[in-house]
Amino acid sequence: MNGLTVRWSLLDAPAGVEEELASYVEGTSHARFTGMSGLRFKTWRCSPGAWFEGCYVFVSDQARAEFQATFTATAAEAPGSTIIGSPPILIEACEIVAVAEGWDGFLAAPRA
Repeated sequence: MNGLTVRWSLLDAPAGVEEELASYVEGTSHARFTGMSGLRFKTWRCSPGAWFEGCYVFVSDQARAEFQATFTATAAEAPGSTIIGSPPILIEACEIVAVAEGWDGFLAAPRA
């Protein structure tokens, strides 16, 4: 499977940015990616005070490459960049080796 990681540093971000990012994901970003053609799934991850990232898994390398090219061209103006106050420090394609669904199942929710 074809993946993409987009990571922002939170080291110099304003206080409370993690809550602002979580609210943005809940109110806007989750809906944007739900049902997106070519995307298998996306997760949003945060290590408070360290980094915030989006992890994407695409149906094909072509779908990943198209999204990556479009995103990279406007990354500095992306909502995450605006909220954090700086562009991503990493935009990296990767290979997803495997995905396992646990006993309790997969939960698709705008806020965990």
